[in-house]
Amino acid sequence: MPVNYSISLPDPAKARGSDPRLSFTASGAETFAEQLQAALRTTELFDRWKAVQDEPDDVDPSLAAVDPQAVVTGQQADLRINLQAITSLPGDIFKHRLRLLAGTNWEMRDVR
Repeated sequence: MPVNYSISLPDPAKARGSDPRLSFTASGAETFAEQLQAALRTTELFDRWKAVQDEPDDVDPSLAAVDPQAVVTGQQADLRINLQAITSLPGDIFKHRLRLLAGTNWEMRDVR
């Protein structure tokens, strides 16, 4: 069953993960939404992350799960960006992808 995540990026310029090769490159709400949606729908971000691990063959294959039906929308709200993500991916995988993209510079506002 899909879950609706409400995410806030309080300072979009700081919404970057620790590895620039995996981080958001967006600056606007629509592009942040597109990049998160791609990370949920495809294995591209996972594949790039796995490739930089010390032991790529030891990575848990369940982390490669995708949701081709995931939908993410973004909205500018004053200086922050709010993202709504609807996905059937488990919460741990969703949060892992978001940490790769934004580091710790995001807030979970609501989960339904």
